[in-house]
Parts: sequence; structure tokens; C-alpha cells
Amino acid sequence: MTTLTRDKTRSGLGFALASATAFALSGALARPLLDSGWTAGSVVLLRIAIGALVVLPFGVVALRGRWRLLRRSAPTIVLYGVLAVAGAQFCYFSAVRTMEVGPALLIEYTAPAAVVGWMWLVHGQRPGRLTVAGAVVAAIGLVLVLDLFAGADVDVQGAAWALAAMVGAAAYFVISADERSGVPPLTLAAGGLVVGGALLGALGLLGLMPMSASWAQVRYAGVDTEPWVALLFLGFVTAALAYTTGIAASRRLGSRLASFVALSEVVAAVVWAWLLLDQLPGAVQLLGGALILAGVIAVKLGERSVLVGTDPLPLTSVDDETGGAPEERVAAG
Repeated sequence: MTTLTRDKTRSGLGFALASATAFALSGALARPLLDSGWTAGSVVLLRIAIGALVVLPFGVVALRGRWRLLRRSAPTIVLYGVLAVAGAQFCYFSAVRTMEVGPALLIEYTAPAAVVGWMWLVHGQRPGRLTVAGAVVAAIGLVLVLDLFAGADVDVQGAAWALAAMVGAAAYFVISADERSGVPPLTLAAGGLVVGGALLGALGLLGLMPMSASWAQVRYAGVDTEPWVALLFLGFVTAALAYTTGIAASRRLGSRLASFVALSEVVAAVVWAWLLLDQLPGAVQLLGGALILAGVIAVKLGERSVLVGTDPLPLTSVDDETGGAPEERVAAG
């Protein structure tokens, strides 16, 4: 059992870091598109739509014909698509329309604290002192990585949108870790991306999300390329790969730990900006990255009172329709 738990934690951390690295690439890929005339709504809609097309076949195969399971879990999938996909994306890009990216990211990435509060209030998982200390250290690291001491202009409207994005991000971790429905990770990711893409498309058609595009070439690392190349990377990597690996990570680590490991996305975003946009991080940002890593390690050590890889969600509540015993589903995660 100890070996299984250790292997599960190791693979969960690998999936979480892969997801964070993939999500982090979106900002560096999207920035030249936005500068060339694309709106944030157009970029995020195509990103989610391409991701949905990529993951949907795998999600159907993973379901193995259990359509009744899909119908029964429809509320969970719709909630995931609305909050974790469309909601988080739409609210974040609405925030950066009126405030700087740094403060918006900082507000959105208070999601781990929200997850800790949710698990405490709803499931009785009271965080220990080490977990709280790790959260504080990671928060300080975020401030340093985002270099907010240089001064930022924060407005109330933008902060409200960023807080809404934080709710979506917290929902992403909580729903991803919930195995009670028995929905395979690939199916949940596919369903969420389809629902999120449909909702974003509806917002665009109704005029609630500005939509425009430009086919001028964009530049990455000094190389000019066609915009469709960037869009494909956004769809395949920052949507399809990022969401599927993120769900796999949450199933293995639990929502609380997975949300804190996801803070490494901010560090990865700085690295991607350096490599693709020549935005070199400063010493303060590097120190912030080290503090985030230290905070994540502290949170991990503080999780010893909780079985690694599970939230207090009874796997035995899933009936035989989900296809096997809890241990088999975890192994197939």
C-alpha cells in the first residue's frame, strides 16, 4: 500500500507539473496574437474549441460505451465546463482588459487558499500549521514572481472579474479531484471542453465577448510564423494536454495539494515569456520562484494527515457501472 501511494504521488506530481507547464505557455503564445489584432475572446474560444476536438475522441473511447454513466454525470460535466473552463477563461480575460496582468494573476491564484477553505468547511479537512505556513510562503513567492512591487494600477471592476476567475480555478481543482461520479479523466476533460467551448461561442454570438482576428504573422523568439501555428499549439498543448493532465494530477494528489503544485504555472509562465518573448526574469522573480517551490513542499509535508491522492470522497459510492473496483479505477486514472 505504501509503495502504491508513493507511486501515485510521484505520477501525480509529474502530471501536475506537466499541466502547469502547459497552461503557462498560453500567455506567451497569446500575447503576440493579441498585439497583432486578435481579441482575447477569439483566442480563448479557438483554444478551447481546438482542445475539445482533440480530446473528444479519447474521451468517448475512455467511456467504453457507458452512456448511462455520462447522462448521470451530466451535471458535474456541465458545472466543470461552465466554471472551470469557460468561466475561468472568460473572467480572467475580462479582468486583464481593465487591469494589469500581474495583479490579475495574483488574484486568480488565490485559488489554492479557496480550495483549502472549501475542504475545511465542507469536508472537515482542517489545514495544519505547516500547510498554512506553506500557503503563506507560496503567496509571498507569487508576489515576487509577478514583480508587483514595481507598482500596479488595480481597479475595482478588474479585481471583481479576477476574483470570479479565482472561483473558476478553485472549481477546476475541486471537481477534477472528485471521483464519486466515476467519469474517466479524459471523458471529464472532453465534456468540460465541449461545454466550455459552446458557452464561449454563445457569448461571442451574443456580443458579450468581443471577437476579432488578424492573419498577420506573429513573432516568437525572433522567428516570424503564421498565427494558425500558435493557435494549434494553444489548442493542443494549453487546452487538450493541460486539462487532461490536470485532472489526472488532481485524481492522484487531491484538490488541495494539486492546487498548490499548480502555482508552479506562474514560474513556468515567466520562463516561457523569457524563451519566446525575450522577457528576461529578474533576480526578484527568481527568488519568488524559489519561495513558491518551498511553499509547495511545505504544503506537501503538511498533507500527511490526509491520504495522498484522495479527498474525503468515498470511491465506494460509485456503482458497478463505472467499470471496476476503486483500486482498478485509480490505477487506470
